[in-house]
Amino acid sequence: MSEKVKVTIDGITVEVDAGTSILNAARQIGGDIVPPAMCYYSKLEGSGGKCRTCLVKVSKGSEKDPRPMPKLVASCRTGVMDGMEVQNITSPEVIEARKGVVEILLINHPLDCPVCDQAGECHLQDLSYEHGVANTRYEFERRTFDRIDIGDKIQLHMTRCILCYRCVYVADQLTDSREHGILGRGDASEISTYIEKAVDNDFSGNVIDVCPVGALTDRTFRFKNRVWFTKPVDAHRDCPKCKGKVTLWYKGEEVLRVTGRKDEFGEVEDFICNTCRFETKNTSDWVIEGPRQISHKSVISSNHYEMVPLPVIRQNPALIEANKVEFDRASKI
Repeated sequence: MSEKVKVTIDGITVEVDAGTSILNAARQIGGDIVPPAMCYYSKLEGSGGKCRTCLVKVSKGSEKDPRPMPKLVASCRTGVMDGMEVQNITSPEVIEARKGVVEILLINHPLDCPVCDQAGECHLQDLSYEHGVANTRYEFERRTFDRIDIGDKIQLHMTRCILCYRCVYVADQLTDSREHGILGRGDASEISTYIEKAVDNDFSGNVIDVCPVGALTDRTFRFKNRVWFTKPVDAHRDCPKCKGKVTLWYKGEEVLRVTGRKDEFGEVEDFICNTCRFETKNTSDWVIEGPRQISHKSVISSNHYEMVPLPVIRQNPALIEANKVEFDRASKI
């Protein structure tokens, strides 16, 4: 049995396994106490420590050594100690530092949310709303890149990239051959492929799911619709390559895109293969489980989300009466 330690975060004490990071300890508490994370991904080994959005203040190191840590620390990379006390949203210093981090992330990132496919499910968009400032102090010319296609299903817009490295870790840990990575150093760093290479493997589509901004997007979904006008539905199929558990995004009876299922922290529960993601967009390809539960805070849950998509109704006749108005309307189209 692993050793247990107690840590207090924003006045709430939780008992976790020794070696747990402050971020994951906060996730066990949940709510606003959880620091934001743009680069850390629990499913990807070695991720974290790059974006600095998860900075927290350790006001007490441990019971044995109660001295506070002299600087703010990255919660995704700092392990808890027994008796440790941490401040996140209760620390003005952390809130001020987080504003500075967001300002740095937005130095080169364009605020083109109205034309970005990631709008509505973008973590940087949420951070900008919560911690962004009205004006930037940056006076130099922003770096820009042309959009490029890395494979026939994925488009890369490096101008939006915040170099979180998630897509690189996905390619390293899910595939046998990685064709893309970080080229250059400093402000010349960029995600790119080797010369005359394209990202082409059975799990390459997962770089789209892990990208926290709109740098890597699904070419089959680009500009087709806004996510808040679609209806997410959980479904599964027998797949020899992956677990086959996905979310289908409907507009009427059409499946606009297929993604991996994400947890409350925006992380994919099970990575899916390209066959499930790109080549099975018919309702008949799937066993429908029902509407996906979306947080009421998400823009995706607005509008008409309470309506059940027609393919779900048809596979569950008992739902026809409960959704008779929508069913009759759609049947006449």
